[in-house]
Amino acid sequence: MTTNLTTRPLASASARRPALIAGLSAPKGFGDATLRNKRPDAIELLGGVPDPGVLPTEQLAAATARVLSRPGVPALQYSRTEGISPLREWIAEREGVAVERVIVTNGGFHGLALAIQAVVERGDLVAVDNPIFPLFLRGLELSAARTLPVRVGPHGLDVDELADRLRDGARPSALYTVPDFHNPTQGSLPAGERRELVRLAEHYGFIILADNPYRELWYSAPPEGADVFNASDHVIHINTFTKTLGPGLRLGWSIVPEHLTGDIVALRSRHDSHTSTFVQAVVGELLTAEPGLFDATLGRARKLYRTRAETLVAALEREAPGTFDAVVPDGGLFLWPRLRDDAIKADVLAADASAEGVEYQQGSFFPSGPGTDAGRHLRFAYGHVDGAQLEEAAARIGRAVKKQAG
Repeated sequence: MTTNLTTRPLASASARRPALIAGLSAPKGFGDATLRNKRPDAIELLGGVPDPGVLPTEQLAAATARVLSRPGVPALQYSRTEGISPLREWIAEREGVAVERVIVTNGGFHGLALAIQAVVERGDLVAVDNPIFPLFLRGLELSAARTLPVRVGPHGLDVDELADRLRDGARPSALYTVPDFHNPTQGSLPAGERRELVRLAEHYGFIILADNPYRELWYSAPPEGADVFNASDHVIHINTFTKTLGPGLRLGWSIVPEHLTGDIVALRSRHDSHTSTFVQAVVGELLTAEPGLFDATLGRARKLYRTRAETLVAALEREAPGTFDAVVPDGGLFLWPRLRDDAIKADVLAADASAEGVEYQQGSFFPSGPGTDAGRHLRFAYGHVDGAQLEEAAARIGRAVKKQAG
């Protein structure tokens, strides 16, 4: 007996897209691959990339060999969702927190994604930096959250503006900020402002998502009040080895309040279970076998990045006198110069600079709300670009500026 299936065919699998996926679009602007390699000799000032010369590659190779020589090779087995020893213990000691509060992640953005899912209900209001690191907003899309932009100035988040919005009735479930050497605006939040921000979070009942990948890259002195966030049960403090040991490791951590650790571990166990045991073991071996290695690595990086920032600021003023308001930051990997002359069109300058062979992020790529002039800014990343290339990049930008000057 045969069955005659003459009904219309079912929809193909490719046509069935969950609403969550259907609502997403390919990233535009920031991080867009079309920005890259417009010319074979292009100088890219695009991303916050560490210089390979300051990464401890030889020590990582030696640590890898030691890890793989251990009987039973435990580094190639499953491990705990929270992370493994001795890495968690090293992080806990450096952060000054109980080890139970440390959750190892696949880089900083993974920590942000977990934090969003743990504390933000669908449709919630989330206060955010203005302008903001765009990738956070991409993560926030998955929760369909609404945003409350709060201005970021030369000294980080405008806590007074936030306080005004809260007094006016805004009730965010979370607040996102980059407190140290802000991406893109360079500034760091002073200690007093950090304490006030935490007080507001505790009073109004929201969770601060403190995204801190540049914290260790200070040039003269560490930011004040570094321990404020770790002392509050209203802060998830997110960090990464991306800027210090290399982004390819995909290794970060979050300092989580005790009342949220169980929730985040339960959430993580339904995602990827745990970060690579192998990578954790290698980095843990690296950090503990040579106790001074990490700080020595940071010392070299800080000196190099400060020199490059100074080189770029001086070269921009020499090649395009009076065009930019540009200051050497206190740390981090970015400049955020502002175009002084309103007659110079930022988008035209970017196109002309690209034709000259320089690629950078336009300020307009960093979403912003009222009260900022991000579109008049440019973001230059200099961490992986040597001094000679920075000088040449400034010369090319200078030629691009002259095209508009006529």
